[in-house]
Amino acid sequence: MHSPADIATSWPDAIYAHFRRIGVRQVGYVPDAGHSQLITLCQGDPQIVDVVLTTEEEGVGLVAGAALGGQRAALLMQSSGVGNCINMFSLLRNCGFEVLRLSGFLTYRIETAEDVDEIVGAGCDMAFNGSLQVAVLLSQRLIGPKQWTR
Repeated sequence: MHSPADIATSWPDAIYAHFRRIGVRQVGYVPDAGHSQLITLCQGDPQIVDVVLTTEEEGVGLVAGAALGGQRAALLMQSSGVGNCINMFSLLRNCGFEVLRLSGFLTYRIETAEDVDEIVGAGCDMAFNGSLQVAVLLSQRLIGPKQWTR
């Protein structure tokens, strides 16, 4: 049985395990403290190409290119980045590219670490087995407070 502290620190591991299970080969992200542990896991995996983005809009091109090349990709987004990508998301939908977006905003909402495995797993299966565009919201409550420093 996991303690709440164990579960709270393991949610990035659960997401990463689903990336491995479903065969994600590219992960695009704008550096973000909320995704830092998941980013580190992807960076350390020789099977996953991690791509640092200047803006989240570039990530739409990344996942589209991955799909055209026969690979699966995930896009890690900050909540503010989602709003910048609204027009770009139409490319994914109109062309039917399968994609999993994990962000601080959109569609399936995860409030607690206990829900991560089930919801991310279902999102991966829906995106890559159903050829859909799926977004999973990681709430600020799950990620934790932002640490502002000078």
